[in-house]
Amino acid sequence: MRRSIRTISVLSRLTPFVVAFLRDRRRFVLLGRPPARSPRHHERRAQRLTKVLAGLGPTFIKLAQLFSSRADILPEPYLSHIGTLQDQVPPDPWESVARVLESELEGSVAEVFEEFDTEPLAAASLGQVYRARVGGEDVAVKVLRPGVEEVVALDLEISFRVLFWLNVLFRNHHVRALTNLVREFSVRVREEMDFRHEAENMEVFRKFFPDEGRVRIPTVKDEFTRKRVLVMEYCSGTKIDRLQDRFDSGDLRFTNMMETLTGLYVRTMMVDGFLHADPHPGNLLVQEDGRIVLLDWGMMLRVPKWTRESILNLALAVEKENLDGMINGMYQLGMISPEVSRGEIHEAAVEIMRIMERVRGSSRERIQEIVEKILDTFYTFPLLLPQELVYFFRTTVLLEGIGYRYDAHFDGLGLLRRVLGDFRSDIQRTTGRDPGNLAMDLLSEVQSTVASIRDLILRAQREELRVRVHPRDIQGQERVLHLQARRLLLSIFATGTAVITAVLFIALQNYWLMAGGFAVSLFMFLLVFLIPTHLLENPLRHARGIRPDDRYY
Repeated sequence: MRRSIRTISVLSRLTPFVVAFLRDRRRFVLLGRPPARSPRHHERRAQRLTKVLAGLGPTFIKLAQLFSSRADILPEPYLSHIGTLQDQVPPDPWESVARVLESELEGSVAEVFEEFDTEPLAAASLGQVYRARVGGEDVAVKVLRPGVEEVVALDLEISFRVLFWLNVLFRNHHVRALTNLVREFSVRVREEMDFRHEAENMEVFRKFFPDEGRVRIPTVKDEFTRKRVLVMEYCSGTKIDRLQDRFDSGDLRFTNMMETLTGLYVRTMMVDGFLHADPHPGNLLVQEDGRIVLLDWGMMLRVPKWTRESILNLALAVEKENLDGMINGMYQLGMISPEVSRGEIHEAAVEIMRIMERVRGSSRERIQEIVEKILDTFYTFPLLLPQELVYFFRTTVLLEGIGYRYDAHFDGLGLLRRVLGDFRSDIQRTTGRDPGNLAMDLLSEVQSTVASIRDLILRAQREELRVRVHPRDIQGQERVLHLQARRLLLSIFATGTAVITAVLFIALQNYWLMAGGFAVSLFMFLLVFLIPTHLLENPLRHARGIRPDDRYY
């Protein structure tokens, strides 16, 4: 019963927006030209969408936060409006939170903690944070909201079913990107709802920065940490967006803080391959001694070595204006679907090259503007944005936003270039792109290419060349044949229904029978034209992570 009510609630609120977005492309969803829409019309719709997403609860609030950095999926003004959605959700009553605490810790709150402030320090969409005291130390206690696992699982089930039909009926790179985003979210949100993962992330990061005096992360109290409860050291500090007084007094230097912060994220992304993927001001504190405290380790991104190497190769190709190398790098990173030809993507690569050329000619270009231009290209052309670049772009834009809060002339791009220069040797070492390895790789590629060409010529001379068809192409042909067979059968059934209806009408003279029969026949004829020429695999079949049958308590 609860599932049915939630499904009806979600679909009734979101379906009008889905239809409205589809009608932006074709007036009658499947047919017609795009209707004229004024900027004011989109502004009003964006405001309504933001309110609806906020009212739908934690799943859609978290999804909206991801969408707010995806200009390749949603255009303005929708990005700006849903970007205002934060994790500031009214807290759950203390009584229900206490039940979660006592269930996980197997004891009453008074027995486990010496002191416990029942007023939450923060209330996010998935959890709430309280201040307490245990073992003579001040601690922060993070508790998962009661029942949030079931709500998220059900919402994801509904989302995947809607996405399945969107993929069947409206296949394009926007829908594919949307499906990939929700699928990846289904994995990450499950990790976020298991606080043991967050504790592990904090421990891994501490290993990467064992002697770092400028960055601090809270120490986890392992003996009190469970799946739905995380107890850690309480770290006091000032939120990073409230430091103006300290900068004015000279107690803290703005330049030093931004260099430390930028260096931290460049190192974790490109050197360590372990990125804190949610650096908004609420998760960053600055202590009295200037150390930066990183909070909320639920959203982490592991960047494997081959991905870092591919990103570096792509950056080098752009820097050298090597168009073919850039397209190869885009294929390696999965930006281009295998069925898209190089010719189709050439124009998009040229446009990105133009954007970067203008960046090289400007010393005051904002990172946010560069990212928006690149994402506009992804929105226009059949390109998919890899999750690693999504988080990297999002992180750099957020860091630049912190800088602009204090300095209207902040040069985020210049700072990023300087920091990348400082880490150049480390990046080359960890990605294997130092000069020696580069020369060996190049020599190996040349030898392999020469051998392949020689083998090809010999086979051609011996008339042994064979052309093999990829199984995916065979499956595509089979789907087309099945589709044509369905269309033919529907046409036969529609014609037969019309003939039978005509015969029965002549015999019985029943106008209702005639109207019903011809309506059924017309409906089957319409289906012949409305069945799409391509069918995608069900995204539910490949969805990793959350399942609606999962039970956490």
